[in-house]
Amino acid sequence: MLACLAALAGVLAAWSAASPRSKPALATYRNSFVTFQYPAAWSRGAWRTPQQALHFDPMVFLSTQPTHDPCTTSTALGGGTSITCGWPVSRLAPGGVVLRWENRGSPGVSLASFPGLSTRVGGRSAKLSTRLPGSCGGLGAQAAISVAIARPLASNWTAFEACLRGPNLAVHMRQVRALLASARFLAP
Repeated sequence: MLACLAALAGVLAAWSAASPRSKPALATYRNSFVTFQYPAAWSRGAWRTPQQALHFDPMVFLSTQPTHDPCTTSTALGGGTSITCGWPVSRLAPGGVVLRWENRGSPGVSLASFPGLSTRVGGRSAKLSTRLPGSCGGLGAQAAISVAIARPLASNWTAFEACLRGPNLAVHMRQVRALLASARFLAP
């Protein structure tokens, strides 16, 4: 009996050595507001919108594929300009992920007004919602993860949104959740 157990232990040890579960290399993002880790294979970009966009402050986007500037400026009939910002990809490739972090503000908004499960991100109260395909369907995504994170400023929150497309949807969802678990806030 002991010989069988020893042989089984040897087979299991050899099997686990032959099929390592290596974790992807991680990169660190840090600005004056937040820091977090993400898969190093993902590319990152930051953009700034002109001052006319008063209710949000984009920080960074990450993607598994090439990106473009997510904001466009157009001239209105009266001569003024209009700024529209969307996603930095037009369509997710198979196995694609795109996500963004923004600080947002709007009079009277509180964390209670957001859907989702109560959780904590970086020590702050948050609401996390996962939808299939959610607000990301137009990108060809199969899942959307949205998180509203409380800030210590009235009517302000940090918005995190991720769009994911299979295959490997479960792997990418775990990567996004690990990114959120690594987040630390450096400023209000």
